[in-house]
Amino acid sequence: MARGRLESSGPPKGLLRLAFRLPVGLYRARLGFLLGRRFLMIEHRGRKSGRIRRTVLEVVARHPDALYVVAAWGDKAQWLRNVRANPEVRVHIGFYRFRTTARVVDEETGSRILAEYAARHPRAFRALAGRILDDAGDTPQETVGRMAAVLPVVELPRS
Repeated sequence: MARGRLESSGPPKGLLRLAFRLPVGLYRARLGFLLGRRFLMIEHRGRKSGRIRRTVLEVVARHPDALYVVAAWGDKAQWLRNVRANPEVRVHIGFYRFRTTARVVDEETGSRILAEYAARHPRAFRALAGRILDDAGDTPQETVGRMAAVLPVVELPRS
């Protein structure tokens, strides 16, 4: 199984964590639409505290019946751990909000979703793979497969 650099180093801390948290403030101020349709915020319940938590994520695929996001820090991502414990979430994207039940998709489906992302955003995907994987692979298909092995893909069905 491929190992990921970010997965082994853990989530960001300090100023980097603060920078990643800034978009949450935009959504809370009802200005999430400024981030466009490429980002969304999920509200999820803390698995230990029971408190509402908020996380802004990039939409890696948009299907008529669902949106898909990934956990860049793999199984160490706190939002992912919370969603696995309590999959009922509220999604904010632009001006639109809906409640749904999140689910982690299987690796094969995750691979298809990441391949879609790689086709739409090849430069961003290569940069992401370079930061996440120790060995990205020789072909785009190999890279997608290795990414799917370390990045859980989460489906957010639309109501």
